[in-house]
Amino acid sequence: MHELRGSVRYRFRFDEEDVDVLLEGEADWVRGIVADMGLTKVGWMMPMAVDSTSIANSGLGEVASDSAEKPLDMGPEPDPSRIPIVRRPIGELDLVAKLVEVGLESPVRPNADELRNQLEELEEPIPAQGPMVVDPMAEAWLKELLRIVVRNHGVTAISTETIEMAANDYLGDREGMELELFLEGLFRTGKLVKIHGGDSTGWGPSPAWLSSSF
Repeated sequence: MHELRGSVRYRFRFDEEDVDVLLEGEADWVRGIVADMGLTKVGWMMPMAVDSTSIANSGLGEVASDSAEKPLDMGPEPDPSRIPIVRRPIGELDLVAKLVEVGLESPVRPNADELRNQLEELEEPIPAQGPMVVDPMAEAWLKELLRIVVRNHGVTAISTETIEMAANDYLGDREGMELELFLEGLFRTGKLVKIHGGDSTGWGPSPAWLSSSF
Protein backbone atom coordinates (compact mmCIF):
# COMPACT_ATOMS: atom_id res chain seq x y z
CA MET A 1 0.00 0.00 0.00
CA HIS A 2 1.37 3.47 -0.73
CA GLU A 3 0.33 7.07 -1.21
CA LEU A 4 -0.38 8.39 -4.66
CA ARG A 5 2.25 10.71 -6.16
CA GLY A 6 2.25 13.02 -9.12
CA SER A 7 -0.89 14.37 -10.78
CA VAL A 8 -4.15 13.00 -9.39
CA ARG A 9 -7.88 13.55 -9.70
CA TYR A 10 -10.21 13.59 -6.67
CA ARG A 11 -13.98 13.21 -7.11
CA PHE A 12 -16.85 13.29 -4.63
CA ARG A 13 -20.55 13.41 -5.53
CA PHE A 14 -23.62 13.54 -3.31
CA ASP A 15 -26.62 13.83 -5.62
CA GLU A 16 -29.23 14.31 -2.89
CA GLU A 17 -27.60 17.60 -1.86
CA ASP A 18 -26.45 18.48 -5.39
CA VAL A 19 -22.78 18.30 -4.34
CA ASP A 20 -20.15 17.60 -6.99
CA VAL A 21 -16.48 18.12 -6.10
CA LEU A 22 -13.73 17.64 -8.68
CA LEU A 23 -10.08 18.47 -7.95
CA GLU A 24 -7.05 17.91 -10.19
CA GLY A 25 -3.43 18.64 -9.46
CA GLU A 26 -0.36 17.47 -7.55
CA ALA A 27 -1.25 14.77 -5.02
CA ASP A 28 -0.07 16.65 -1.90
CA TRP A 29 -1.92 19.82 -2.90
CA VAL A 30 -5.14 17.91 -3.64
CA ARG A 31 -4.90 16.01 -0.34
CA GLY A 32 -4.52 19.31 1.52
CA ILE A 33 -7.61 20.81 -0.11
CA VAL A 34 -9.59 17.64 0.59
CA ALA A 35 -8.54 17.73 4.25
CA ASP A 36 -9.48 21.43 4.56
CA MET A 37 -12.93 20.60 3.17
CA GLY A 38 -13.40 17.75 5.63
CA LEU A 39 -13.73 15.13 2.88
CA THR A 40 -10.90 12.80 3.83
CA LYS A 41 -13.19 9.85 4.47
CA VAL A 42 -15.35 10.16 1.36
CA GLY A 43 -14.85 10.33 -2.37
CA TRP A 44 -12.10 8.70 -4.39
CA MET A 45 -8.75 9.63 -5.84
CA MET A 46 -6.95 8.22 -8.84
CA PRO A 47 -3.73 8.98 -10.70
CA MET A 48 -4.10 10.94 -13.92
CA ALA A 49 -1.34 9.00 -15.70
CA VAL A 50 -2.81 7.11 -18.65
CA ASP A 51 -1.01 3.89 -17.92
CA SER A 52 -1.79 3.73 -14.20
CA THR A 53 -4.29 1.26 -12.79
CA SER A 54 -4.12 2.29 -9.13
CA ILE A 55 -7.24 3.80 -7.60
CA ALA A 56 -7.72 4.95 -4.02
CA ASN A 57 -11.18 4.65 -2.51
CA SER A 58 -12.23 6.84 0.43
CA GLY A 59 -8.88 6.41 2.22
CA LEU A 60 -7.23 9.00 -0.04
CA GLY A 61 -3.82 7.53 0.54
CA GLU A 62 -4.41 3.87 0.13
CA VAL A 63 -4.40 2.32 -3.27
CA ALA A 64 -4.43 -1.14 -4.72
CA SER A 65 -1.18 -2.87 -5.47
CA ASP A 66 0.57 -1.85 -8.68
CA SER A 67 0.27 -5.42 -9.91
CA ALA A 68 -2.90 -6.02 -11.94
CA GLU A 69 -5.09 -8.27 -9.85
CA LYS A 70 -7.83 -10.39 -11.38
CA PRO A 71 -11.40 -9.97 -10.10
CA LEU A 72 -12.37 -12.58 -7.54
CA ASP A 73 -14.98 -14.20 -9.80
CA MET A 74 -14.11 -14.47 -13.47
CA GLY A 75 -16.43 -17.42 -14.03
CA PRO A 76 -15.35 -20.80 -15.36
CA GLU A 77 -12.47 -21.15 -17.76
CA PRO A 78 -13.64 -21.33 -21.39
CA ASP A 79 -13.95 -24.88 -22.72
CA PRO A 80 -13.65 -24.93 -26.54
CA SER A 81 -14.76 -28.58 -26.59
CA ARG A 82 -18.26 -27.52 -25.50
CA ILE A 83 -18.76 -25.20 -28.49
CA PRO A 84 -20.71 -27.07 -31.19
CA ILE A 85 -19.04 -27.25 -34.59
CA VAL A 86 -21.31 -26.82 -37.61
CA ARG A 87 -19.87 -27.39 -41.05
CA ARG A 88 -21.69 -27.13 -44.38
CA PRO A 89 -20.62 -26.56 -47.99
CA ILE A 90 -20.46 -22.91 -48.99
CA GLY A 91 -23.79 -21.72 -50.37
CA GLU A 92 -25.79 -24.64 -48.97
CA LEU A 93 -27.47 -22.72 -46.13
CA ASP A 94 -31.17 -22.21 -46.93
CA LEU A 95 -31.90 -18.82 -45.37
CA VAL A 96 -35.60 -18.92 -46.27
CA ALA A 97 -36.03 -22.28 -44.55
CA LYS A 98 -34.21 -21.02 -41.47
CA LEU A 99 -36.49 -17.97 -41.29
CA VAL A 100 -39.54 -20.22 -41.46
CA GLU A 101 -38.10 -22.39 -38.66
CA VAL A 102 -37.99 -19.42 -36.27
CA GLY A 103 -41.43 -18.17 -37.30
CA LEU A 104 -40.34 -15.38 -39.64
CA GLU A 105 -41.28 -14.82 -43.24
CA SER A 106 -38.69 -13.87 -45.81
CA PRO A 107 -39.42 -10.57 -47.55
CA VAL A 108 -41.22 -10.87 -50.88
CA ARG A 109 -40.18 -8.30 -53.46
CA PRO A 110 -43.29 -6.47 -54.68
CA ASN A 111 -44.01 -6.03 -58.38
CA ALA A 112 -44.72 -2.69 -60.03
CA ASP A 113 -48.50 -3.25 -60.22
CA GLU A 114 -48.74 -3.93 -56.48
CA LEU A 115 -46.75 -0.81 -55.68
CA ARG A 116 -48.81 1.35 -58.00
CA ASN A 117 -52.07 0.14 -56.46
CA GLN A 118 -50.80 0.96 -52.98
CA LEU A 119 -49.50 4.32 -54.13
CA GLU A 120 -52.90 5.22 -55.58
CA GLU A 121 -54.51 4.69 -52.18
CA LEU A 122 -52.43 7.45 -50.59
CA GLU A 123 -53.34 11.09 -50.21
CA GLU A 124 -51.15 13.58 -52.03
CA PRO A 125 -48.04 14.17 -49.90
CA ILE A 126 -46.63 17.51 -48.82
CA PRO A 127 -44.08 18.72 -51.40
CA ALA A 128 -40.45 18.19 -50.44
CA GLN A 129 -38.60 21.23 -49.16
CA GLY A 130 -34.98 22.31 -49.03
CA PRO A 131 -32.28 24.02 -51.08
CA MET A 132 -31.29 20.77 -52.85
CA VAL A 133 -34.81 19.84 -53.97
CA VAL A 134 -35.18 19.82 -57.77
CA ASP A 135 -38.78 18.62 -58.10
CA PRO A 136 -40.70 18.89 -54.79
CA MET A 137 -43.70 16.71 -55.75
CA ALA A 138 -41.65 14.06 -57.54
CA GLU A 139 -39.35 13.70 -54.54
CA ALA A 140 -42.32 13.54 -52.15
CA TRP A 141 -44.02 10.78 -54.18
CA LEU A 142 -40.77 8.83 -54.49
CA LYS A 143 -40.41 8.90 -50.70
CA GLU A 144 -43.96 7.54 -50.34
CA LEU A 145 -43.19 4.78 -52.83
CA LEU A 146 -40.02 3.72 -51.03
CA ARG A 147 -41.75 3.95 -47.66
CA ILE A 148 -44.27 1.37 -48.95
CA VAL A 149 -41.42 -0.81 -50.22
CA VAL A 150 -39.58 -0.79 -46.88
CA ARG A 151 -42.43 -0.81 -44.37
CA ASN A 152 -45.05 -2.88 -46.15
CA HIS A 153 -42.81 -5.38 -47.91
CA GLY A 154 -39.60 -5.45 -45.86
CA VAL A 155 -37.44 -4.82 -48.93
CA THR A 156 -34.57 -2.35 -48.82
CA ALA A 157 -34.41 -1.36 -52.50
CA ILE A 158 -36.12 -1.74 -55.89
CA SER A 159 -34.78 -1.40 -59.42
CA THR A 160 -34.96 1.66 -61.64
CA GLU A 161 -37.32 -0.24 -63.94
CA THR A 162 -39.72 -1.04 -61.09
CA ILE A 163 -39.75 2.59 -59.97
CA GLU A 164 -40.50 3.68 -63.53
CA MET A 165 -43.36 1.23 -64.03
CA ALA A 166 -44.88 1.88 -60.60
CA ALA A 167 -44.66 5.66 -60.43
CA ASN A 168 -43.66 7.13 -63.79
CA ASP A 169 -46.43 9.76 -63.87
CA TYR A 170 -45.96 10.57 -60.17
CA LEU A 171 -42.33 11.43 -60.90
CA GLY A 172 -42.91 14.04 -63.59
CA ASP A 173 -43.18 11.45 -66.38
CA ARG A 174 -39.49 10.70 -66.01
CA GLU A 175 -38.31 7.50 -67.64
CA GLY A 176 -35.13 5.89 -68.85
CA MET A 177 -32.02 8.02 -68.55
CA GLU A 178 -33.95 11.03 -67.24
CA LEU A 179 -35.27 8.98 -64.31
CA GLU A 180 -31.81 7.52 -63.73
CA LEU A 181 -30.32 11.02 -63.51
CA PHE A 182 -33.06 12.12 -61.12
CA LEU A 183 -32.35 9.18 -58.82
CA GLU A 184 -28.60 9.71 -59.12
CA GLY A 185 -29.07 13.31 -57.96
CA LEU A 186 -30.92 12.15 -54.85
CA PHE A 187 -28.19 9.60 -54.22
CA ARG A 188 -25.52 12.30 -54.37
CA THR A 189 -27.38 14.40 -51.79
CA GLY A 190 -27.58 11.42 -49.40
CA LYS A 191 -31.30 10.79 -49.74
CA LEU A 192 -31.00 7.47 -51.55
CA VAL A 193 -28.66 4.52 -51.39
CA LYS A 194 -27.58 2.77 -54.57
CA ILE A 195 -27.20 -0.99 -54.87
CA HIS A 196 -25.47 -2.55 -57.87
CA GLY A 197 -26.54 -6.06 -58.73
CA GLY A 198 -26.44 -8.01 -61.98
CA ASP A 199 -27.68 -6.02 -64.94
CA SER A 200 -29.73 -3.52 -62.92
CA THR A 201 -29.32 -0.90 -60.23
CA GLY A 202 -31.39 -0.84 -57.08
CA TRP A 203 -32.41 2.25 -55.14
CA GLY A 204 -33.42 2.47 -51.51
CA PRO A 205 -34.11 5.30 -49.06
CA SER A 206 -31.59 6.48 -46.50
CA PRO A 207 -33.13 6.13 -43.01
CA ALA A 208 -32.76 9.85 -42.22
CA TRP A 209 -34.49 10.93 -45.43
CA LEU A 210 -37.28 8.38 -45.04
CA SER A 211 -38.07 9.53 -41.49
CA SER A 212 -37.88 13.26 -42.24
CA SER A 213 -41.08 15.30 -42.44
CA PHE A 214 -40.44 16.66 -45.93
